[in-house]
Amino acid sequence: MIPVANPVFGDAEKEAVLAVLDSGMVADGPEVRRFEEEFAAYCGANHAVATSNGTTALVAALVGLGIGEGDVVVTTPFSFVASANAIRLVGAEPVFADVDPRTYNLDPEKARAAVREHDADAILAVHLYGLPADVAALREIADEEDVLLLEDAAQAHGARYDGQHVGTFGDAAAFSFYPTKNMTTGEGGMVVTNREDVAERAASYVNHGRGPEGGYSHRDLGSNHRMTSIGAAIGRVQLERLPEWIEARRENAAALTDALSSVHGVMAPVEPDGSEHAYHQYTVRCTDRDAVAAHLEDAGVGSGVYYPTIIPELEAYDGYDADVPVARAASEQVLSLPVHPGLSPEDVDRVVNALRSVDVEAR
Repeated sequence: MIPVANPVFGDAEKEAVLAVLDSGMVADGPEVRRFEEEFAAYCGANHAVATSNGTTALVAALVGLGIGEGDVVVTTPFSFVASANAIRLVGAEPVFADVDPRTYNLDPEKARAAVREHDADAILAVHLYGLPADVAALREIADEEDVLLLEDAAQAHGARYDGQHVGTFGDAAAFSFYPTKNMTTGEGGMVVTNREDVAERAASYVNHGRGPEGGYSHRDLGSNHRMTSIGAAIGRVQLERLPEWIEARRENAAALTDALSSVHGVMAPVEPDGSEHAYHQYTVRCTDRDAVAAHLEDAGVGSGVYYPTIIPELEAYDGYDADVPVARAASEQVLSLPVHPGLSPEDVDRVVNALRSVDVEAR
């Protein structure tokens, strides 16, 4: 079975980990600082703060932006639950606005309406599946409505909007390095920002509220959400390989899109003008998802549903009302296919051939 995701590790990652182990400095330290500097440079941002995972990166970014008790954050209902959980974990309240039916990303005008209706303090936009949200429109809305803009770029390492890496359009952004992401540290996250004050507060929060002088200078309430040097060492190697992996994802995606050009009942993902999709997931829309998934399984091709339930319909969000019919419809029809750089040419051919026969056997 061809898996829908598959992390890639090589000798360079193993050697980097062994070097850290030999150094004896396995916790937060110089290796993490170097990774932060290199990731910030890759994104084209001024600052980066490494964290223990993507969720803590979101929380740290919100803390860095000063979002907390009593604040309201407009966000998408169609994402992994961490996007909304982070808002609640800092004491703020999420308000859900509907998504664009073509991109599944936050609909800017629905977001604007929600900001005005709920007197919101911030917008948290997700670059779902690796496709940049409409950050130009969202940035304009944030400026006009005087609210903060946070990018959840957990799935979008390497994605670009008008030639600029995502993570640099908002007041801050959060990335995840979970094993299935475009690059990994085993488990980890990163806050990216051009604002020094946001970076300082985020760095303090993930390090027990310490001040920049270190030691026992605990100025604020914080927690331990630091990245290990072992994770950073893996991340530095993976970051070097990220451009080639994104290119491979895009080449694989192009082959799948070409195969779907004559398939009935399965709609390929879109890439709007100005956007460069990173294809963390290659997500199609099916008129009969179960039949397509079964057909692919019979052909030895794995698939996955991200996400089968919108956030406001999860048990943990009982009581959260949301008029989001577009997101709800998408959750019932999306299906993600293998697109990762671990696919061999033979794997790609197998997925392509399975797709080309979908309209015959699974219309």
